Amino acid sequence: MSNKVALVTGSSRGLGRAIAIDLAKQGYDLVINYARSKKGALETAERIEELGQKAHIIRANVGDPEKIKAMFAEIDEVYGRLDVLVSNAASGVQRPIMELEENHWDWTMNINTKALLFCAQEAAKLMEKAGGGRIVSISSLGSIRYLENYTVVGVSKAALEALTRYLAVELAPKNIWVNAVSGGAIDTDALKHFPNREELLADAVSHTPAGRMVELSDIVSTVSFLLSDQAEMIRGQTVIVDGGRSLML
Repeated sequence: MSNKVALVTGSSRGLGRAIAIDLAKQGYDLVINYARSKKGALETAERIEELGQKAHIIRANVGDPEKIKAMFAEIDEVYGRLDVLVSNAASGVQRPIMELEENHWDWTMNINTKALLFCAQEAAKLMEKAGGGRIVSISSLGSIRYLENYTVVGVSKAALEALTRYLAVELAPKNIWVNAVSGGAIDTDALKHFPNREELLADAVSHTPAGRMVELSDIVSTVSFLLSDQAEMIRGQTVIVDGGRSLML
């Protein structure tokens, strides 16, 4: 297990960091990807190395296919293989529909959806060398229900879930499993950028049947399960981890 390698995009903070650290605890060497926060990426790498695993940091905007190709070429050079891809990096413009502009749409779709397609293509080439691999993408409830000011992000996540299904079918012959995890509201740094953050948190607390908000550990453990051998027959699915919130009107 010690030579298995995982790439977690957007792993300089928040959920991506938590997933990367969990994978290190399982014995994976890591590729830490970031776009802006080198300090955060270094902190993530330090935590991984404290666990006895290798951590290689790569700065790359995953919304740019050329940057993606360069990142995977570097992974091949450094590690020579890839076993796991967690497509976690996300961004987006939070505005009402009538205020959205073309550049808002393009930026959000590139980071949240295009990235999965082109990262999966490059990952599959390396995974084949190792006899197969696992891909998990991170979605959100805005893909299936209305969230205020979330239009372009919600659409990008819906497209991500559809792409997950297509990837699962076409990569299955290469022994690559593909799934997605969709989480309820989690109070991370990313949520601070939501103009209606307090409303989302209050809703999560008061309308979740499980009686509490979703925590980082809930998403991390679900990702871990989907990457495990026990999930072999789960393919192309989006697993919703929201304590039942999406079941309520």
